[in-house]
Amino acid sequence: MPELLRQPTGHVRGGGAPLSAFDVLVRGGTVVTPDGCARCDVGVADGLIVAVEPDLEGSARDTVDAAGLHVVPGVVDAHVHCNDPGRSDSEGFAHGTSALAAGGTTTFVDMPLNASPPTVDGPSFDLKVAAATGVAFVDFALWGGLVPGNLDRLDELAERGVVGFKAFMCETGMDDFPAADDATLHAGMARAAHLGLPVAVHAESAELTTRLAAEAVSEGRTTMRDYLASRPAEAELEAIGRAIGMAEDTGCSLHVVHVSTGRGARLIEAARARGADVTCETCPHYLALDDEDAVRLGMVAKCSPPLRPREDLDELWGAVLDGVVDLVASDHSPSRPELKLGDDAFAAWGGIAGCQTLLRVLLTEGPPRGLSLEAIARLCAEAPARRFGLAGKGSLEVGADADLVLVDLGARAELTAEELLSRHRLNPLIGRQMSGSVVRTIARGSTVCLGRDMVASPGGRLVRPQPGRSSEARS
Repeated sequence: MPELLRQPTGHVRGGGAPLSAFDVLVRGGTVVTPDGCARCDVGVADGLIVAVEPDLEGSARDTVDAAGLHVVPGVVDAHVHCNDPGRSDSEGFAHGTSALAAGGTTTFVDMPLNASPPTVDGPSFDLKVAAATGVAFVDFALWGGLVPGNLDRLDELAERGVVGFKAFMCETGMDDFPAADDATLHAGMARAAHLGLPVAVHAESAELTTRLAAEAVSEGRTTMRDYLASRPAEAELEAIGRAIGMAEDTGCSLHVVHVSTGRGARLIEAARARGADVTCETCPHYLALDDEDAVRLGMVAKCSPPLRPREDLDELWGAVLDGVVDLVASDHSPSRPELKLGDDAFAAWGGIAGCQTLLRVLLTEGPPRGLSLEAIARLCAEAPARRFGLAGKGSLEVGADADLVLVDLGARAELTAEELLSRHRLNPLIGRQMSGSVVRTIARGSTVCLGRDMVASPGGRLVRPQPGRSSEARS
C-alpha cells in the first residue's frame, strides 16, 4: 500500500477532542496518490482530509459511495481567463467556475488580462477579488500583470497575494495590457526575484510574429494556414531562450506558459540542468490537436501559440512522458461567438475555451501513450499547487483541503456542446470521443457538482501563496 495511505488518522476537531464522526466519508473508491493507487476511504472534517485508510470506522453526516470510481485530487488549473470584471459577456466567474467544477477543477489561477481593468495594481486586484467573491464556485488565486509602467506597483500586488507576475513577449491584442519590452521584462524579473515570486511569460518573438503577420495581411493571405505560418515554432524557441537568459541574469524564478513544442520544453530542461529556476506548462489542446485540426475546425481552434504539426505534438508528448513538462493548464480563453466568425484568421479571437475538458483530455490521450493516473494527478493538481505555493491544494494527504474528484474511468462518450457550462459553449473538441467522466466534484468537503449539475451555492475563496512555497514544483 502507498506510504500516504498508511498514515495514522490522529484526526482531531478544534480544541483537541477526538472525532466521533466525519462530516463526509467517501467510501470504497480507488484513491490516486503519488505513490500509487489503492482502494481506500477518505474521511473529511472541517473541510480537511483527516483520514485516508481502508475500511474507516465511524459515522458521517454525508456518506459518498465511490465504489467502482477513482478518487483524484481536485485539479489546480494555473492558467484561466474568466474575463471578470469588465468583460464578463465573454465568460464571467459564475459561468467559468461552473465549467471548471464540472471538469474536476477545485482551484484555479486567474490571469491578469482580459478583465477590465487588468490586474496590474492593488486596486484592480481588489476589484477582481470582489467580482469573484460570492460568485465563484471553486477557490481561486490571482496572477498580477507585468506591463510597461507598472514596476512600482508590483510590491502592492505581492502584498495582496498574487502568485506571480504575467508578462507577454509579443502583442497581446488588448490595448490595456501591452507587451513587456526587454527592458521592462528584465527590470520586472529583478523586482520579482526580490519579492520571491515567479514571472510567467507568454514566449513568442514579437519581432518575428509581427513582421510575418503584417506581410501576410498586406498580401491578402488570411486563411488559417497563413495564420499558422505567421507564428512558427522558431518564434517560441527564440523567446524562451531570451526569457531564460534574463531569468538567469536576475535570479528570477521563471515559468513559461503554454509551451507548444517539445523543443521548447527541452530548452527549459537544459536551463534547469544549468541550475536555473525555470518551469513550464503545456495545454490540453497542444496534446490533442494539431495544425490540420486547426485548418479543419477553423477559428474555434485558433490560439497563440498556434496548434503545431503532428511531429511537434508527438515530441511534446515525449517531453511530458519524460517529466520535462512540469504541469498542464487549460489556458481557458473564452470569447463571444461573433469574435470567432469569418474567414480572416488574423482578425478572429485567438483563444481556446477548454477548462472543462482539461482532465478528460489527459484521461483520453495520456494512458494510450503510457501516462499513468499518478502522473496525470501530478501534472494537473500536485505540481501546479506546489509551484505556486498554494498550500493545502493538489493532494489527497491528511491535512490537505478536502478537494476531491470522483472519476469513472470506464466512461467513454462524445463531447457535446450541451454538457459544457461555459457561457458560450465553445470547444474545439466537441464531437470527439473522450474517455473518463467526472461524476462528483468536492471542494473543501462540500459537493459542488454532480455530473453537469451545480448543487451548491458559490463558496469559492481567495487562496494566497504561502511564503517560501512558490518554487517547489520539482522538489
